Amino acid sequence: MSDTPRWMIYGANGYTGRLCAEHAVARGDRPVLAGRNESAVRPLAEALGFSWRVFSLDDPAGVRAGIDGMAAVLHTAGPFSATSRPMVDACLDSGAHYLDITGEIAVFEALFARHDEACSAGIAVVPGVGFDVVPTDCMAALLHRWMPTATALDLAFFGLGSLSAGTARSMVESLGTGGLVRRAGALTSVPSGWKTREVPFPSGPRRCTTIPWGDVSTAFHSTAIPDIAVYTHVPDGARRAMPVLDRLRPALQAGVVQRGLKWVVNRTVRGPDAELRQKAFSDVWGEVRNASGDVLRGAVTVGEGYAFTAVAAVAAVRRLLEMSEPCTGALTPSRAFGAEFVLELPDVKLHPFELNGERVTTAELEAFRGEPAMQ
Repeated sequence: MSDTPRWMIYGANGYTGRLCAEHAVARGDRPVLAGRNESAVRPLAEALGFSWRVFSLDDPAGVRAGIDGMAAVLHTAGPFSATSRPMVDACLDSGAHYLDITGEIAVFEALFARHDEACSAGIAVVPGVGFDVVPTDCMAALLHRWMPTATALDLAFFGLGSLSAGTARSMVESLGTGGLVRRAGALTSVPSGWKTREVPFPSGPRRCTTIPWGDVSTAFHSTAIPDIAVYTHVPDGARRAMPVLDRLRPALQAGVVQRGLKWVVNRTVRGPDAELRQKAFSDVWGEVRNASGDVLRGAVTVGEGYAFTAVAAVAAVRRLLEMSEPCTGALTPSRAFGAEFVLELPDVKLHPFELNGERVTTAELEAFRGEPAMQ
């Protein structure tokens, strides 16, 4: 990729940013590494043989100077509720494509609201190019392709393993906010642990509970399906405790509590080690339903969440920079790179689709959709 324009990983010294940088090395890419802490960024960049820059997101002029000359920025420094806007502002001003690995619903919604700005600037703004939400977003888009009449979508995942400090800090920010689903096209608040259902993951059935996951935003922007819920496996004890979070909401959202919990996270959470990243997996499952009562299900299995994020994020940058005519606007991964994007990544297995309880071929799906079978 030596003839591809230069790009940057901001937040490269963080857990996921470092994984992205290391994967870039393995792919032969040479991004500029950046962050706000020279003592952390410089040693990493020098060890990997990359150039580096140091700047804070607090100074708009400094951010603009910091990304000068970059064709794209992969932003990995969360929580994105605090960091995405200044970086997007600088990218819009400089003409650099923006990609990030957020999973925060509010961030997705804020960025999608800037679609016209991105189009005017001639750049792509593509949030969520990691585990949250590439596999789920592509699964939603594939299901919608085969059932364009779908009115409801359920997505579920299992197998994330342990968390990084950045993910944990984002989760702290969402404590006590309750659940969130999409109803009649609108984001709708629901109690924590609102619904449960058994999900037939490829690795076996598991009881899952609704959570306020990023796809409540992204899947709607990808498919326009009006009713969307996202589920994950939650141990019984934790699931029964979820309603308590709603009662404690004011306390959990208090500034002093938030700071205290993040202080604990910063000192105790380290993320999965290399052995776990190699061994773990993630099942992603989806189901769409239409007004006629048809039910279509699909699933993919990908690697451990953080390892997958590094692969997907670097692949997204490469895809964007190698396009003869790069897409523009604020886009979900499936809208930017296609519903098959996840299937083009290594170590991803697509499982057979099921229509009304029966396995179906691509030709049968085409016939169900009412179009000629693919040759």
